[in-house]
Parts: sequence; structure tokens; C-alpha cells
Amino acid sequence: MASILRVNTLTDASSNNSVPMATVASGSAKAWVLGSDAAALTKSFNIASGTDNGTGDYTYAITNDMDSANFAASATGAAGGRRYGIQLARTAGTFQVKYYDDNEVVGDTANASKVHGDLA
Repeated sequence: MASILRVNTLTDASSNNSVPMATVASGSAKAWVLGSDAAALTKSFNIASGTDNGTGDYTYAITNDMDSANFAASATGAAGGRRYGIQLARTAGTFQVKYYDDNEVVGDTANASKVHGDLA
């Protein structure tokens, strides 16, 4: 039998620090991934798999879909220098990122991404 805990606010043991549940539900990452330079999952939450689409181009599948393609995915990476990721495409169940160096050259890199938005 499943249990449900219904609260409006979470607070610490001394009741000095509190946060509304709406902030927790809306502000928490709904998925995140640490991926290799071939899109293999190193660590992840709510990410089913990664696909290497070619040099510096990765697509990650979300285990529990978002409610639509209207969510934010941010990406970072580093390999032998700075790399930055750009979100290319997204659906309710996937997001694609591509990585460039400071000279705007596409390159493979270990990478990290996070997803914020509403789950389906």
C-alpha cells in the first residue's frame, strides 16, 4: 500500500529554514546526467539512455517524460579545455545537446546536463 504525505511547507528541525512545496516541486531538476564522450551514462537521474549522434552531438532519453517539449535543458562539458553545450532539440522524452570549444569547433567531451520543467 502506497503512502501519501501531504504538506504545504518543508522546514528544518529547528523551524528556522522553510520552503514551500511548490518551490520544491517546480524548482527541482526533473532529470540530470553525467555522460561520457560517447554518451554512456556515468551517473544519472531519470535518464534512460544516451545516444552518440556523431562528434560532440548527444541525445539523452528521459525515463519519465516531461509534460511537453517546453522545458529547459542546460549542458556543460570539459575535455582538454573548456567546452560549452548548446541544446539543439527536445521532445517530451528526449533532449539533444552539441558541444563546442572556445573556437566554435565541435568536439567530443565528457558532459553534464540537467532538465527543469514539469513532468507528465
